[in-house]
Amino acid sequence: MSYSQMAQLDILNLVRGIENEAEYISFRDMLAHYFADKAQKAIDAMWDKGTINEQVVEQWGNERMRTPYRHAVHRS
Repeated sequence: MSYSQMAQLDILNLVRGIENEAEYISFRDMLAHYFADKAQKAIDAMWDKGTINEQVVEQWGNERMRTPYRHAVHRS
């Protein structure tokens, strides 16, 4: 069994105990904070290695990353 599968089973077992909206919100926020912290650590490591810097972040802010959509041909 992979770690991902084990984690999924653990999560399913944890959510069985959620009995009300407040517990659900608390659980959801806990997961959000966990993944936000993980992302921040990864970003900090990239910054420390010099992979990203102020110039790169500024460049990202100026990028236009919209998906080019093709106009669908209307069929009658």
